[in-house]
Amino acid sequence: MNTAPVFVKIDEYKDVIDVLHLIRTRIAEAKKTLAQINELKNREDHELSAWHAEVTEIEKRIDFVDKLLFPPEDL
Repeated sequence: MNTAPVFVKIDEYKDVIDVLHLIRTRIAEAKKTLAQINELKNREDHELSAWHAEVTEIEKRIDFVDKLLFPPEDL
């Protein structure tokens, strides 16, 4: 199969180049936005883990105080 040269008008070629440049720019912006969202999610996950650990620690302390104030009655 022989391939023949393809002729494109210069104006159309420049338009295609501009559109490709715009697409690359938008892709770079999307990647940057996704990276920022990922960073926020990581910080949020870290904060949630810290809060969970604090609530668990508070719960343990409350259980300890509860056992001190209300010891199980001997049967």
